Amino acid sequence: MLKITLGVDGMMCGMCESHVNDAVRKAFPVKKVTSSHGKGQTVILTEQDLDEQAVRDAVNATGYTVMSFSKEPYEKKGLFSFLHK
Repeated sequence: MLKITLGVDGMMCGMCESHVNDAVRKAFPVKKVTSSHGKGQTVILTEQDLDEQAVRDAVNATGYTVMSFSKEPYEKKGLFSFLHK
């Protein structure tokens, strides 16, 4: 599982967050996507590796600008996650 964090410029409210989230969901098969206009970031959780340029294009097409892009491995942190180590 991968965690992709985008720095997104131009989000001003909850509706802006929804636009970005919907654009990502429409373009890619993701597990979860959340945005925060306060932090200016979007976090994508996905099973598959996503092409950076394709993600940038999908978000930029909505009128917002991707300022940064980072990937890191993601492990779900659940109540009993310590048992699976």
